[in-house]
Amino acid sequence: MSSTALQRSGSALTRRASGPSSPMNRIQSLSRGAYQTQHHRTHDRAEGEASALESADAAFNEFSKDDVFCKFLADNFDVTRFVSDALRSGSAASCSEKLDEGIRLMDRQLRNEVYLRHDELLHLLTSLKDTENSVSLMKGGAQSLLACIQRVRLEIAEPYQDIRAKTRQLSALHSTMELLRSVIKALRQMKRLREVMGSDVTRLDLAKAAQLYSEVETLRKEGGLSGLELIDTQIPWFTETGNRIKSEAMKVLENGMEALNQAEVGSALQVYYNMGELKSTVEGMLNKYKTQAIKCIGNALDMKAISASAGSSLGPGGVQRSGTPQLGGSSKARESLWQRMGPCMDQLHVIVVAVWHLQRVLSKKRDPLSHAGFLEEVIQTGDQLLTERVWEGLVKAFTSQMRSSFTASSFVKETFVSGYPKLLSMITNLLERLARDTEVKGVLPAIKDQDREQLLAALEPFQTAYLTQCLNRLSELVNGMFPFGIRGSIPSQDQISRLISRIQEEIEAVKLDERLALLVLREIGKILQLLAEKFEYQIATGPESRQVIGAATPMQVKNFSVCLQLQEVYSRINTMLSSMPPSAADVLSPSLGAINGVASDSITQLFQAMVERLEHIILQIHDQNFGADGADTGIDDRSSKYMEELQKAISHYRAEFLSKLLPANSVAATSLKGDSICAYLTRRIASRVLIFFVRHAALVRPLSESGKLRMARDMAELELAVGQNLFPVEQLGAPYRALRAFRPLIFLETTQLGSSPLLQELPPSVVLHHLYSRAPAALESPMKSTKLTPTQYSLWLDAQTEEQIWKGIKATLDEYASKVRTRGDKEFSPGRGHEESFRVDEGDIFVQIDGTFCKFLKGTD
Repeated sequence: MSSTALQRSGSALTRRASGPSSPMNRIQSLSRGAYQTQHHRTHDRAEGEASALESADAAFNEFSKDDVFCKFLADNFDVTRFVSDALRSGSAASCSEKLDEGIRLMDRQLRNEVYLRHDELLHLLTSLKDTENSVSLMKGGAQSLLACIQRVRLEIAEPYQDIRAKTRQLSALHSTMELLRSVIKALRQMKRLREVMGSDVTRLDLAKAAQLYSEVETLRKEGGLSGLELIDTQIPWFTETGNRIKSEAMKVLENGMEALNQAEVGSALQVYYNMGELKSTVEGMLNKYKTQAIKCIGNALDMKAISASAGSSLGPGGVQRSGTPQLGGSSKARESLWQRMGPCMDQLHVIVVAVWHLQRVLSKKRDPLSHAGFLEEVIQTGDQLLTERVWEGLVKAFTSQMRSSFTASSFVKETFVSGYPKLLSMITNLLERLARDTEVKGVLPAIKDQDREQLLAALEPFQTAYLTQCLNRLSELVNGMFPFGIRGSIPSQDQISRLISRIQEEIEAVKLDERLALLVLREIGKILQLLAEKFEYQIATGPESRQVIGAATPMQVKNFSVCLQLQEVYSRINTMLSSMPPSAADVLSPSLGAINGVASDSITQLFQAMVERLEHIILQIHDQNFGADGADTGIDDRSSKYMEELQKAISHYRAEFLSKLLPANSVAATSLKGDSICAYLTRRIASRVLIFFVRHAALVRPLSESGKLRMARDMAELELAVGQNLFPVEQLGAPYRALRAFRPLIFLETTQLGSSPLLQELPPSVVLHHLYSRAPAALESPMKSTKLTPTQYSLWLDAQTEEQIWKGIKATLDEYASKVRTRGDKEFSPGRGHEESFRVDEGDIFVQIDGTFCKFLKGTD
């Protein structure tokens, strides 16, 4: 059908739809007429509606006020309940009449409504008929339009079929051209591939050949070249070429991995990337290395191979059922096992480093065209690194083999337990080599700290057994020194030396590995604790162990042996620890403290008894008369009686006790840290004797000039006795300086005391007590004021600080000041012809110098 015919058909349809007799025109006319009629009737109907509404309202009000009809207006009206209520009430007849009345009322109301709206209802009925007629006309017009469309469809079908056929022909031509283009490109690429593969092997560009091969393979798969004779004839050569490329690339890759050559590995990876097989190739390499690691570990612990290499004729299976070589082959088999473990560690090192090298090259390498990172092509986000995957497999295989050998083969268990330090050294060396060889700046190492712990954890069964054996070996030695049930048996020096030598051997075996050394030291600490407990049970106690008058008793000699033997253990163990890290000393510190404590307990009571007797002798100074003049004393150049007794006691201690505990002809010691227990206690005795003497010498009053000379001679004798028999006084420090300062202090005039540098070497309490020897008799000393004996006052001084001692002294000064003020005096003058006076005011001590009172001491200043 032509376009002119289509235009004529469309114009006819338009005129037919818009003509004066069309249904749409009639509907519009009816609507306008109905609106006009309705408008004329609006006024008349308004009045009727008003009256109807009034009537309806009246009826509704009547219904709502009625007791029966109001129920019908409720939303929840129930007919059954209404009838039941009417029947129960017994007024069914009256209710029926009531309902009839309501029905009649409703009928009347309906009639009124119909009457009032009669014209409106008739108008609506007429409009409905006109609408039906208009719909019929519209239906006819639609049928005419449909017939016109059918004619148009028939006229355009033929051009459509022509266009469709030509489109199909064009598509076929396009596909043919694409296929021809793909074939030409494939043939061209194959030709180039032939040229590349035909070159010398040394100059073969594998990456380019792989790129050409990949392009041809892509054309074959995506271009639909299968089935073409021209292409199919090239397939055998093409497949062989692809295999050759892969083979040559694998050779380059393996050589590069073996030599750790980044260039060779990178070029091989580029070949596989161009061929689209990079990920599968890397996965294959990882599986290969995992298999090698598992096989390597299995071969190292293969008892059949070990027995065969050891030359043992063990019959079927090569080993006994327990995994132990037969008699005569243990030493060779053990040597063979260690020899196989060495190459196994080397092979594991090679495997891990190779995988790390492969991962390193992958992380650096990028495709020159697409700039895609090779590592991102192989590993997805969140996946494990190549080294982590191989290490995980290696650790799992090693752990499984070691646990299996521990439980299934008593030979391997015994070998690795007895030689655990050697086994641990192999593993540690492997880990250190891996860390050292893969430590490259900017590159992740092959193993991390947690990876090291994973491999070491596989050795825990052997480590536990080794520590148990170590503890058992040392426990047997200690228990052998002390026969069960026998008290009083002291180990011999030879037994102690064997124990120390064994401890040294245990430490020497593991000292190269700090971690294992600390574990072994913990076991040694348990042994030292056991030794201390055993020796503590042997210490003799009782009065006989404390006597200091006569010669040393057997019990005391026994305690001396306990002290010396434990001290030897303590000193030799400390010597061993001096060459080890500080952490080693921290581990053994509690155990060595226990050893030292028991050694100290064995002689502490004796030394305490010595100190008590020496203090008792020194306290006799208060029984001496130091206040009389020389002409009245009748003394000669000899020392005081108490000092002679003190010298004899010190000499006796040296001859009977200290000579058995201290080195011959030596009472000196080095630093306090290196002192023996006896030297330390002896030093404390010497310091205590000096400071105790100075304290009580300061309490002596009155002190005459002759008394000062006598006391100075006693101090010289004391210094000589202590230095020759106890400890070099020059090394005693503050106690010796106090003794040396107190001797000239007693000869100073009171006016010289305040400016004397000797006060710096003396405790303030000593100076304050000495001042009482220069004070008037009315000023009672603190010891006399408190009515304490010298022994009691000395104990009180030991328990107080200098500040507390001053408070006690100040109380006596305050009491004296109160007495002076009561008498009305301000000062007290001894009346000896000296131009000095002594005064106490408000607890402060004043000395008058040249007529002027100067404050000498206040508090502890």
